[in-house]
Amino acid sequence: MADSSTQSLTMQAAPAAIMDVIADFPAYPQWTGAVKQVQVTDGGDGARARRVRFGLDAGAIKDTYELEYDWAPDGLGVSWRLVSGVLQKGQQGSYRLRPAAGGGTEVTYSLTVQLAIPLIGPLRRKAERTIMDTALKELRKRVEGSA
Repeated sequence: MADSSTQSLTMQAAPAAIMDVIADFPAYPQWTGAVKQVQVTDGGDGARARRVRFGLDAGAIKDTYELEYDWAPDGLGVSWRLVSGVLQKGQQGSYRLRPAAGGGTEVTYSLTVQLAIPLIGPLRRKAERTIMDTALKELRKRVEGSA
């Protein structure tokens, strides 16, 4: 898989509150711009889903894909990988949380996407950065709005 793109953003909330929002997949259509449908396909241990299918509609880009999640035992991270997709042939990502200097929590998002259609490296990385920037800002708005 290609190199990952990574971005970080500080949120004024405890790590547990942030992870609760990340793990609440059925609520994604309420606060994310592009995720329109979510179905937990494997509930995992009951506290955190293991597999989730998403319906994405970002204007010109529409996709249905399933991700498998691995939750860090310390509660400070989650990683995922693509199980199946229409437009994607690979995806790996993660959120890592750590206390930020001056308070709050620094959330670091890493993402690598391989599309079924070829896309030159600089365009793919730009798309990944846009996805991450939007996702982090939407997450912060949801987390800080519910705190």
